[in-house]
Parts: sequence; C-alpha cells; structure tokens
Amino acid sequence: MTLPELQAELGYPKSSIYVLARTLVQHGWLETDSTGSLYGLGVRALLVGTSYIDGDETVALARDTLRWLAAEVNETVHLARLDGPDVAYIATQESKHDLRPFSRVGRRLPAHTTSLGKSLLAERTDDDVLALLPEPLAALTGRTLAEPQALLNDLERSRRRGYAVDHEENTIGLCCYGVALRTRTPATDALSCSVPVARMDRQREREIVAALLEARERIERLTRQLLRS
Repeated sequence: MTLPELQAELGYPKSSIYVLARTLVQHGWLETDSTGSLYGLGVRALLVGTSYIDGDETVALARDTLRWLAAEVNETVHLARLDGPDVAYIATQESKHDLRPFSRVGRRLPAHTTSLGKSLLAERTDDDVLALLPEPLAALTGRTLAEPQALLNDLERSRRRGYAVDHEENTIGLCCYGVALRTRTPATDALSCSVPVARMDRQREREIVAALLEARERIERLTRQLLRS
C-alpha cells in the first residue's frame, strides 16, 4: 500500500503514518520497495505467526491425527479456529491428488461460508449466531447462505446430523465437511475435509464423515488425557 492509501485506511495524519511506517520498516515489521513509496508486511509478522502455531496446544495434539486423516481419505484436511465472525486456518494437510484445493495456514474466511465455521456456529444458539455475524452476510458464491434464516435452518440440520456441509458455498467446485472439536464450551476449533465435487458421491460422503468423526474422537481423547496428567 502507498502512504496515501494507509492514511485513508487508518485516518491518521500523513506525517504520523510516515514516521510509524519507517520505524516499522527499521524493525522488520514492514518492508518497502526500492522507491520507499510502497509498504507491505515484513518478515517479523511471519515469525510471530509461526510462533503462534508452534506454541498452540491444539495444533500440537492434532498434528498426527491430521496426517492420519489426510492419508485415510486422501483429501485435503484442515484445522481452523473461530475468530469473531471468521474462521482462521491454523493447520492443514494436503492430499496427493493433482486436483486439490489451494489452502494455506493463516487464511481467514467468513464462518457462515465454510463447513468449519458452520460446525462451530452450530454449537451456539441462534441468538448467539446472529449476534456474532455481520449484516449483511457476504455471498462468496451463488450458493452461499447469505440470508440469515436460511443459514439458521442449515445450522439446525448440522446439529441433527452431527456435522456441517459446505456445498460450493465458499468455492465453486468444492464440497467440504466439518466437525467441531468439543474441547471447549462453546467449541472454538474444528476439523474439515475438502473434496472436489467431481470426486463426490453418497458413499464417499459417508466415508469422509466417518473418518472426520474418528479424527475428532482421537483429538478429544488426547485433550482429555492431557488435562488429567
């Protein structure tokens, strides 16, 4: 971003932003181009993010299970955390298929558009969900449930069956299944499996859901053991 763009975004005087930006560049939190007119995140932001993941107890407990789950279903699997109205990806294990979703740790997406987020929203009351989510709800695809009542109806279906489904609501061509980890009340972390619709049928759905539920039980069991030790 340029200095005028930063000023428009933050609302601070240009002279103050310039001094702050130069200080952050000197300490590695921001980087600038050869002209000194464009600013972006620096390497220290990456190091802090990596430290958060490395020190996270849930990520450590889930790591082996994520590898097992990805091998069991041969699809890309994720661990994410609810952060306000969004979910943030904190761990991922990719499949070996050539056709697979692009994913990265640190990615943020609206909770109501993902199976990860919907599995966590389903752990809350309808009133809590409506208070948490923004108005209006963003529609990332034509299939996104951007009307509040439609979303609440879908969350009730998720509660009844025990897992959430994203039918191309976040990315066209991709179907995802998610389960909340019941290690906190209400749940803050969830597991998901992302599958291109070209590889999906009812039998495949049953296989993936069964593996997700087994993975959840493994992580919750490890968490209980840790709490008792």
